[in-house]
Amino acid sequence: MDKIEFFKKRKIANGDVETAVENGRILIVEDDESLAGLLRRSLVEEGYRVDWEENGPAGLERALSGEYSCILLDWMLPGLDGVSLCRRLREEDRREPVIMLTVKSSVENKVEGLNAGADDYVSKPFSLEELLARIQAQVRRNLLLTEPGPSYEDLRLDPIRHTARRQGRLIELTPKEYALLDYFVHHPEQTVTEKELIRNVWGMDFDPRTNVLNVYLHRLRTKIDKEFPLPLIHTLRGRGYRLSKEPP
Repeated sequence: MDKIEFFKKRKIANGDVETAVENGRILIVEDDESLAGLLRRSLVEEGYRVDWEENGPAGLERALSGEYSCILLDWMLPGLDGVSLCRRLREEDRREPVIMLTVKSSVENKVEGLNAGADDYVSKPFSLEELLARIQAQVRRNLLLTEPGPSYEDLRLDPIRHTARRQGRLIELTPKEYALLDYFVHHPEQTVTEKELIRNVWGMDFDPRTNVLNVYLHRLRTKIDKEFPLPLIHTLRGRGYRLSKEPP
């Protein structure tokens, strides 16, 4: 792997950096021992904890038994190929970011890997500096995904996927439905007017002749309130609307 660019070891006043702040946990599933060793050393220097498996079945077992900030996954693995491994992880509802590492660089190969659930795709030979930057980007994204979104009572929003959950039940939303609900959740138990909602959600002046707000509120109430015993979105006739556990 002589085409892979090596990071120079970082220095401090009294010598090489021997330990670093732990930025997260990375799993490498790669059957090339020399490449895995290079990646492991570089990631440790960057502050990550690193696990390594050299075949597909062991990699799948390790991935399912631990929690990782990112998984580096070779395509051509003994026992279980990387695409199948990635697909198995997604079938088990594991959401850790997966970066595929492979010599397969055609558009068709990339599409296959991404459709299997990979989050990124890096062709060999690659720049180590670029790979580390891609890992950092996926780790940051994963942190956002695992951080709790805004919530009110038993309603919780997912700001990454633009969905909601109520009593643990997934609620799919359109972009405007999500934006409308997000505004309510950030202004709980406050009366918000039609003019305020139109201006902040649609970004335009309020037109009393339009019924766009009523249409979206009806759809949102159908999804958020209809199948639950406690309605949350209330109409205050002549005044506006309110997100509240108590009726007006």
